[in-house]
Amino acid sequence: MIRKVMKTVGIADTTFARYDMAAVAIEELKQAASVKIERYTVPGMKDLPVAAKKLIEERNCDIVMAFAMPGPAEIDKQCAHEASLGIIAAQLLTSTHIIEVFVHEDEANDDKELAWLAERRAREHARNVIKLLFKPQELTRDAGTGRREGFEDAGPLRL
Repeated sequence: MIRKVMKTVGIADTTFARYDMAAVAIEELKQAASVKIERYTVPGMKDLPVAAKKLIEERNCDIVMAFAMPGPAEIDKQCAHEASLGIIAAQLLTSTHIIEVFVHEDEANDDKELAWLAERRAREHARNVIKLLFKPQELTRDAGTGRREGFEDAGPLRL
């Protein structure tokens, strides 16, 4: 008899974000698959790498989603870059995917569009997590097709 082991998805998010992308992703994940959720909320985006690493090493997560909403100022962009480098390092140290889900405030024209983008990007990345865990062949099938999370897909290039 083959026993299926339930996968655990780690959710690392911040109080700095202006939209609860983690809640949206959790809803999407639970609709798509039977997964256990471990959530770890930290103050700011530069705290995400250690939160993700702890989710993997201490809470045995199979994959982690890291959510942040950098502001429009140059210092916010710099902090987002530093957080991203930390997330990459945590992935390499743990050999585990950490899906970075950042929505920069200056990607949208107003708060309504920003909320729309945050929700859409969170849901689309949650679907990517399900694919990574259970259907990696779907990602291979979509290689080179110009997929984008949040805004419309760019589409593939043709000769």
